[in-house]
Amino acid sequence: MTNNTSLFRGVRSSKFRHVYGSPSKREELYDNIPITRNAHDSNFCAANPKFVAIVTEVAGGGAFVVLPINKTGRLDLNTSKVTGHRGPVLDVKWNPFNDNIIASCSDDCTVKLWYIPDSGLSCNLNEWLIELSGHRRRVGHIEWHPTAENVIASSGFDYMVMLWDAGTGQILNTIDCHPDIVHSLTFNRDGTRLATTCKDKKIRSIDPRSGLVVSEGICHEGSRSCKVIYLDNERLLTTGFSTYSDRQIAIWNHTDLSEPLHRVNIDSSSGILFPYYDYDTRMVYLAGKGDGNIRYYEIVDESPYIHFLNQFISGCPQKGFGMMVKRGCSVSRCEIMRFYKLHTTRNVCEPISMIVPRKSDQYQHDLYPDTAAPVPALSAQEWFNGISKPPVLMSMKTGVSVKTHKPQAFVSNEATRNDTNYRMKFAFLSKETVPDYRPLDMLPEIEKIQKTQVNQNTRFQQIQQKLSNSLVGKFTNMTDGDEECNNMKENSNYSDNLKNEYQMKKAFTRQCEELNMLRKQLAHRDRRIQDLEDLVSTLQSQLKVQRLQ
Repeated sequence: MTNNTSLFRGVRSSKFRHVYGSPSKREELYDNIPITRNAHDSNFCAANPKFVAIVTEVAGGGAFVVLPINKTGRLDLNTSKVTGHRGPVLDVKWNPFNDNIIASCSDDCTVKLWYIPDSGLSCNLNEWLIELSGHRRRVGHIEWHPTAENVIASSGFDYMVMLWDAGTGQILNTIDCHPDIVHSLTFNRDGTRLATTCKDKKIRSIDPRSGLVVSEGICHEGSRSCKVIYLDNERLLTTGFSTYSDRQIAIWNHTDLSEPLHRVNIDSSSGILFPYYDYDTRMVYLAGKGDGNIRYYEIVDESPYIHFLNQFISGCPQKGFGMMVKRGCSVSRCEIMRFYKLHTTRNVCEPISMIVPRKSDQYQHDLYPDTAAPVPALSAQEWFNGISKPPVLMSMKTGVSVKTHKPQAFVSNEATRNDTNYRMKFAFLSKETVPDYRPLDMLPEIEKIQKTQVNQNTRFQQIQQKLSNSLVGKFTNMTDGDEECNNMKENSNYSDNLKNEYQMKKAFTRQCEELNMLRKQLAHRDRRIQDLEDLVSTLQSQLKVQRLQ
């Protein structure tokens, strides 16, 4: 009896032990979506509190559909899509600091950024905010920086990893250390490291600003694709295959990638395992392509570092998943994660909620620690110049930021002022990303009128911007004593008219949408006039024939 008691270890305690997956009802599905049949190892889906983006199948190019989060049910075949790519779309990712901006990469060797209005698309969108061209072959994966605004990383089939400043369209750095195709890339929590897996079976930890490989090692012995995610600022998790084609997961320390901290065999299935990590609950979700289940694990600080919790089992295989950011989850349901599952055999996108069963309907503080806010901690240029900051956090209960990060001690006073000015200019981003869950038909009529007036004034503001820029050039060639210069300075107020770049692009996009609608209305009116003229001419000819008879 004593021996049996000494061998019994008991059940490990965890508040996430009884987490269960809750599939959606039929009326909550996104149905009749022509999901892409591309075999690329990507998720083909992305979600945020406002929209769900799904890569679709379209003839002669690449496209993806963007649906408002509450627009469920059967989709119309003529639903508007984003159709600006010349080749199949391979990956889509939402901007973490602006829920209206999405990035996409394609077979046409480009990365493009798009602005999606709050009401969704009213017509096919083929005019992008900015195009990032630099890869010589198709671009397979993209990833936004977690703390720096407008920084995005892309990996192509030219073996290159490029870091871009999406605000200016410039390349910040080109990382050329991979001898083969990059299978995945991920930033750590504060964006100071970039980890990649490659077809040469190696995992690499890279300094993204310098492009230097800090550490590398053999990831998994199998020849199939490996995936990697950062668990925190130092540890990594990879999924891959053994030499016997068993699916595996492994935990690594990014400073020494010669040997994993722990390795676990999962099963013998053939689908690629995609890992998804939740920083707040420290849970990892594993979903395999072609599988019908989602396994979830809890990460701890001591060996073996990962513990199996449970799995959600479904009879429908999956083609891809979109992961909702934590601020989009429902705290009233104790929902700690939500996935958007693309079915393989049906044209359906199904939301699946991961829920912790609790009897109380009060806010659960232990389930919802402060999470990443839709506010950047620093600008792209600050990050590239060597400044590092953790993400700005927000409360899930109040929905406002609870921590702000002041510039570090070594930053100059000028840089501090620039940082303050930058935040003031881009303060509208934090307002844009607050989701509005009210149905569109309940919006006050006066709000619609105000939006229409703002859209009509944007063209005038752009003209003012051009005039002010020309005036700035003239002012530089004049002295303060010139009477002409003084008069122009008094009358122009050019500094008050300068707008930030994204605001201009957003206004320009809205103006283009209105122009496209007007063109369609004019074309429809012209066709109607032509039909009426044809009808009048036909009646006149018939009247002449009757008179002759």
